[in-house]
Amino acid sequence: MDRVLLIDDDVELTTLLKEYLVEEGFDVSTAEDGRAAVGLAISNAVDIVVLDVMMPKMNGIEVLQRIRRSSEVPVLMLTAKGDDADRIAGLNLGADDYVPKPCSPGELAARLRAILRRAAKVAPNAASEVVRAGSLTMRPAGRTVEWRGEPLELTGTEFCLLEVLARDAGRLVSKQEISRRAFGRPLTAFDRRIDVHISSVRQKLGARDDGQPWIQSVRGQGYQLLQDR
Repeated sequence: MDRVLLIDDDVELTTLLKEYLVEEGFDVSTAEDGRAAVGLAISNAVDIVVLDVMMPKMNGIEVLQRIRRSSEVPVLMLTAKGDDADRIAGLNLGADDYVPKPCSPGELAARLRAILRRAAKVAPNAASEVVRAGSLTMRPAGRTVEWRGEPLELTGTEFCLLEVLARDAGRLVSKQEISRRAFGRPLTAFDRRIDVHISSVRQKLGARDDGQPWIQSVRGQGYQLLQDR
C-alpha cells in the first residue's frame, strides 16, 4: 500500500481527498502546517508527498526546499490555476509534477500512481542492467547514477528523463518521445515540465570543457545527450 502525505491547510479539501485516496487503496496521512510536515516527509515514513503551495507559516515552496535538502521522496505540488511562477519554481526545486487547484480526486490519484510507477520502474528481466553513455552510468533497477565516477543525486523524474536521453545518447530525441517514454503520456501544449527538469539535470551534470551543456537542445524539436568519449 503506497503511503501518501497530504500537506494542505484546507481541511475540507484534505478530508475529501483523503477519503477518496483511501478508497483507491492508498495509506494517507495529513498535515496542515508546513513546518510540522517537513519532518514527516523526510522520515522515510511516506512514499510520496502532495504539497499545497499556499499555506500559512511556511509556504509550499519553502517546505519543498527543506525536503530536498535531505530527501528525494517524490513530491506533487498543488498550485493555483494559471500560476506559472509557482509551478516553475516548484519544478526547479525538485518537484516531480504539479496539479492546478481545484483538481478532481480522480486526476490526483492518477498522477500519484504515474509518479510512483516512474519512481519504481525497473526494466523487465534486467535487475542488473546498466545503461552507459560515456562517463554516465545508470542502473535502473536501483535508480542510481554515477557521473564521472561520482554519485549523482537525481529526483525520480530527473532520472527518467536522463535515462531516456542516455539510452539514445548522441541522437536527438523529440520532446513528444521523451514525454511518452519518461512519463507514459503525450506532451500537451504549453507543458514546460520537460524543459524545467532538463534545466535542473544540466546544472547537476555541469558544463563541458567548451562551456556548453552536456544536454543540447534544438529549438522546437527536442534534446540530445552528448558523450565525452
